[in-house]
Amino acid sequence: MSETKDVCVVAGVGPGIGASLARRFGTAGYPVALLARSTELSERLAKELPKAKAYTCDVADPAAVERAYRAIRADLGAIGVLAYNASGGTFVNIEAATAEDFERTWRVNTFGAFLAAKQVIPEMIAAGRGSIVFIGATASRKGGARSPALSSAKFAQRGLAESMARHLGPRGIHVAVVVVDGVVDLARTRAFMKDKPDDFFIRPDDVAATVLHLAEQPRSAWSFEVEARPFGETW
Repeated sequence: MSETKDVCVVAGVGPGIGASLARRFGTAGYPVALLARSTELSERLAKELPKAKAYTCDVADPAAVERAYRAIRADLGAIGVLAYNASGGTFVNIEAATAEDFERTWRVNTFGAFLAAKQVIPEMIAAGRGSIVFIGATASRKGGARSPALSSAKFAQRGLAESMARHLGPRGIHVAVVVVDGVVDLARTRAFMKDKPDDFFIRPDDVAATVLHLAEQPRSAWSFEVEARPFGETW
């Protein structure tokens, strides 16, 4: 008899890593909750998977987050994995960045991560198990000249994750960060970088495989930070 798995929440479902996370966990036997501000893509994805449902959610809105997670529990059951992929930010230098840019970027990348974690931690503690994986970026480790808002937010997200890992690890909850260091293979990045070979890009499916591995890692060998980059990427 196959093992019954707890729900995996994918927060931030888009055509790249978010969609790949949904497919990877869904085909691995997890009921999957797909969170996005628009459900046009996530509803199509949900129909492809054995047990999945799409939910509208602005990850930076506390009330919307509370409603979405309450509905997930009612519809699908207990949450055992949170894959936080919500991201976004403008790429301009500090002179061009606005206060609105900075605050919105922080709200999506950091405040939203905090809100999502607060929703799932109590039931994971009660179960004595669970996995929370944040999808980081090059900006998690390096403050670029054109990423003051994103770098600030991603640095903060990593700090949040490390604090959580130290507090929650002894209670059976695995917290990890995947630093995606490179250009994700998307239609828009391919169109913008037409001269780049296939192996220049990070494949979303391969990032999703790494996240699934983290979620299922044995407790005797947990990883906190994993860097994912194409083999030819300079670092």
